[in-house]
Amino acid sequence: MNGLPSEFIEELRRTRGEEDAAALVSALESEPPVSVRLNPAKDGVADGGSPVPWSRWGRYFDVRPQFTLDTAFHAGAYYVQEAGSQFVEYLLRGADTEGARILDMCAAPGGKTTIYSTLAGEGGLVVANEYVRSRAGVLADNVRRWGVGNVVVTNEDSRRLADFEGWFDIVAVDAPCSGEGMFRKDRAARDEWSPAAVGACAARQAEILRNAWRALRAGGVLIYSTCTFNTTENEGVLRTFLSEFGSETVPFGPVEVDAEWGIECSEVGPFRTFRFMPHRTVSEGFFAAVAAKDVDAQVRTAVPKPRRSVMTDASAAERRELSRWVKNPGGMRFASIGGTMYGYPAARYDDVKTLSQSLAAIYSGVEMGKIYGGTLKPEWALSQYCGIDRSAVANAEIPEGEALDYLRKAALPAADFAEGLNLVLCGGRPLGFLKRIGNRCNNMYPNSLRIMNL
Repeated sequence: MNGLPSEFIEELRRTRGEEDAAALVSALESEPPVSVRLNPAKDGVADGGSPVPWSRWGRYFDVRPQFTLDTAFHAGAYYVQEAGSQFVEYLLRGADTEGARILDMCAAPGGKTTIYSTLAGEGGLVVANEYVRSRAGVLADNVRRWGVGNVVVTNEDSRRLADFEGWFDIVAVDAPCSGEGMFRKDRAARDEWSPAAVGACAARQAEILRNAWRALRAGGVLIYSTCTFNTTENEGVLRTFLSEFGSETVPFGPVEVDAEWGIECSEVGPFRTFRFMPHRTVSEGFFAAVAAKDVDAQVRTAVPKPRRSVMTDASAAERRELSRWVKNPGGMRFASIGGTMYGYPAARYDDVKTLSQSLAAIYSGVEMGKIYGGTLKPEWALSQYCGIDRSAVANAEIPEGEALDYLRKAALPAADFAEGLNLVLCGGRPLGFLKRIGNRCNNMYPNSLRIMNL
């Protein structure tokens, strides 16, 4: 077992005192709590568990289940997420999130993005950005599985997002940090930590926060969060920000917090701050702050000039074929990107076009598939879309054991499926597609997602 860095412990003693530091160190050597967040758009349920008090859809478990062996997990019925991170939903209960444009500036692997996707609803739009390309791919997979269909995943530096000046109603910065709050769950984080890393993170966080502010409209809400304890990356970054933008920053709230939750609440100027300490709250380490941009702030509203045309509106014939696959075709627009058809909430179609013309968007809306001879060959993402019309294809409900075989891409008995294309379900939840051709089954579950450890 990796010990905690000595310089980290010394800093705790200096800032929190011997007794509190010892209690935190002890907590970091204990077993972490287990929590998930249900997907209300998929009638997410979790067997057992107790509520996370600040999360409408959060649940704790006394023992960590084998999530890999739970088909409900693979169907996007819930997201495995640390309880403290779910607090961003609580912070936004006083904001007008339905139909909002929300920017998640540092989004991978997607836990908070899926929260914002739920809050924005079908009439809203979430731009989920991740600078590291490999992590952006994981983010896109989690967005597909969540299934609301209102997210654009981008792979950009934060400066490129800032060019959408005054464009977003809510901007969230879950900043890359030194990861002290993950010391209990991630032993490698202990080896990577150093005072120099803390300083480097703070500098990068300040730059990202500055870019986030440019993208926020007057009257909009800003959330800043990290998974670290130290004040350098938390209060220190906020003070640096306020030295430049303090005249435009106003409080947001109030945000009432039950004292029994054990969250340390404070303020840094107009920012309300919330610190989750593992020896006081049932969570990992987490810090969040919230404020708003003054409604009277002088904000330039602009979008970058288009650099390319990516989306081509679907033809009438394509629209007819795609429309039969969704419950609300009148509320959707369809487009082709590189020969693959995508669906979008009609209210945000033009916004997605604007984004795709200027940013590296690696995923958007609902990936529906390719059309061959007038018929759609569906992609897995369509099976996960909450608005899919299941009557468009044969439905095959299979038992849990066989569903796990499907998720492994193992051979399945043809007799359990109708001839042709099938939507595979377990417990009433879609997992993906399968095509039966005579006595043979073509399992269409993505190779990149298949279960490997059974």
